[in-house]
Amino acid sequence: MSELKGAAPPGLRSEAAGPAAPRERPRVSGKLLRAAGIAMVAAALAVYPLVITNGLATTIAVDGVIFISAAAAWNIFSGYSGYISLGHAVFFGSGAYTVAIGARDWHLTGDAVFALLPLAAVVGAVIAVPCGLVALRVRRHTFVVITIALFFIFQLMAFNLSFTAGSIGIIAPILNWAPATYNDPFYYIALAIAAGTTALAWLIRGSRFGLQLRAIRDDEDRARGLGVRAMRVKLSAFVISAFITALVGGLWFYFIGEALPQFAFDPIFDLSVALMAFLGGLGTVAGPVLGALIIEPAQQYLTTTITNDYLSEILLGALFLVVILLLPRGVIPTGSELISKWTARRENRR
Repeated sequence: MSELKGAAPPGLRSEAAGPAAPRERPRVSGKLLRAAGIAMVAAALAVYPLVITNGLATTIAVDGVIFISAAAAWNIFSGYSGYISLGHAVFFGSGAYTVAIGARDWHLTGDAVFALLPLAAVVGAVIAVPCGLVALRVRRHTFVVITIALFFIFQLMAFNLSFTAGSIGIIAPILNWAPATYNDPFYYIALAIAAGTTALAWLIRGSRFGLQLRAIRDDEDRARGLGVRAMRVKLSAFVISAFITALVGGLWFYFIGEALPQFAFDPIFDLSVALMAFLGGLGTVAGPVLGALIIEPAQQYLTTTITNDYLSEILLGALFLVVILLLPRGVIPTGSELISKWTARRENRR
């Protein structure tokens, strides 16, 4: 009897319960969205010189892709460890001068000069070892000052040593390539380096090594207490970062066509790569890529349109200040947080 009393025909039960609840719309996974975004950016970069054939546009694109690698390499050390380096131009300039001196003294021409790029990377890594052993013994604020001092030492050496040709500089060998597609080989070599650097940054971030770096960034003393060999971890990241930075420095020399101390060892380089990482998102994988794609073309545009060099540098510094004050976490972390809040509010309204 109780069973009959509690039971009801399906039609009556559905009417009593009211209308059926609306089905939840399937939500697109965040990982799927990120993968789609990465695929779109990669495809756009891959076909860019095939679609955009203007010489100035492809020149800016080569510089932009080179700075993707430079910013991502800087972020592997500074973004993950929390030690802000303002001396990475040491490795960039060393890589440029390695290729320049090697091509000059060994009489290399044409495509053979590209074989010097691995040597430039190794030279940058070798220089990073003694520099890191000295600079990384101190804490973060003092480290910044030491990297600036190292930068000026190397710049003065480039101005005054005989094998660097001083302020005269070193001219790159001439490439007899078709003018219409002259930039394309440089672009695709730079793109391959940028893709490899970004993949390496992703692998490091998800590895035990990356976890140790971030533990040092959060609390170095506590990380040491948990068994992290901080000096070894910091030095390894510093050398990896220098290796990549010197590699793209060598490519930059051959693309620009001349190595001069004031450009190979340029303090604006350090400001630029730091701004790229901060703008996109310090310590993230995609942040330096986004920052480089925004900052470097904008910087090149300002350089070509503003006759006063100091004005473009002032604007770059002002932008850095604005980013630090108003967007300290960067575009990607801030945007992700806003999207999460918006999604949560939307779910609560249902």
